[in-house]
Amino acid sequence: MEGRNSCAGLTWRIGFAPLSALDMMGIEVPHPLKQAMAIHIRRIGLAPVALLALTSLPVAAQLPSTPGTKATIVGSPAALAGSKQDPESVERGGTLFAAKCGGCHGATAKGTNRAPDLVRSLLMLDDEKGLLVGPVIRNGRPDKGMPNLKLTEPQIADVVAWLHVQTYSADHRNTYLFLDALTGDAKAGETYFNGAGGCNKCHNPNEDLKGIGAKYDAHDLQGRWLQPRRGGAGGGGRGGRGGGRGGATVAAAPSRSTLTVTVTMKDGKKLEGTLDRIDDFNVALRDASGEFHSINRDGDTPKVEVHDPLRVHVDLLKKYTDKDIHNVTAFLASLK
Repeated sequence: MEGRNSCAGLTWRIGFAPLSALDMMGIEVPHPLKQAMAIHIRRIGLAPVALLALTSLPVAAQLPSTPGTKATIVGSPAALAGSKQDPESVERGGTLFAAKCGGCHGATAKGTNRAPDLVRSLLMLDDEKGLLVGPVIRNGRPDKGMPNLKLTEPQIADVVAWLHVQTYSADHRNTYLFLDALTGDAKAGETYFNGAGGCNKCHNPNEDLKGIGAKYDAHDLQGRWLQPRRGGAGGGGRGGRGGGRGGATVAAAPSRSTLTVTVTMKDGKKLEGTLDRIDDFNVALRDASGEFHSINRDGDTPKVEVHDPLRVHVDLLKKYTDKDIHNVTAFLASLK
């Protein structure tokens, strides 16, 4: 069981489907080959993780969104060009797939609880011009719950072309198309901002948020207000570092997003200041005079209290609906 979980966990990272997905599609894989595949995945497991770390760097802000473009499942121009598929065929195939296959495989072919992910399946990765996936679409797999869809050969070719673009996009992250994030109602967002969201208790559209809609791309703006700490606000944190170590310096005035900490020693003495670093063994801070303090920790001793003025954003993530998020983003984007 451990080997299966380990293998399945890595398959997502390197673009392979779990072997069980092949079984669901009726693709017979000999047992020795399954073992060889599992060994191969374990051997190269480190490289995909490293690749994932590199590709998870924030790049959304570097790529412009397409204003007015709503969500589609066609594929970006870069993915179309890279996969060498006919754009018109891909567009037809995406519509067909959503109508005929999306109910089980999902509109983006990434799988549901009824049918497996096709984008990262070995069948698609190994397919050339529909030689492998074509027969499955053409004949179905009634014994596995997949009906014969009765598609014509040109329709099958369109679906295959669309699937290849999705597979290419999954394997080449820089080909993603960043679509318009402004799908909400700005007026409704303003109402939520001043009402149920309680955002106006800390923020003012005419003060700290003035011109924010012109400062950031819609995607970056949405990410920043949902998770401002990840957007670069404040400093320090668990396992992170704010200022540098050393002697006393002129203390910078803390901003409204600065992490601060109070350390209560055994004798009751308290140290307070800007959090520099904290982990299970040490807490470091810089006090109001700029002096650096590093204190060893032993369990709950000394008592450490971290004060995060942005914590409310994290707490609210559990309360927002998708509609709230889109509406507030639209409102903030209107603050030019």
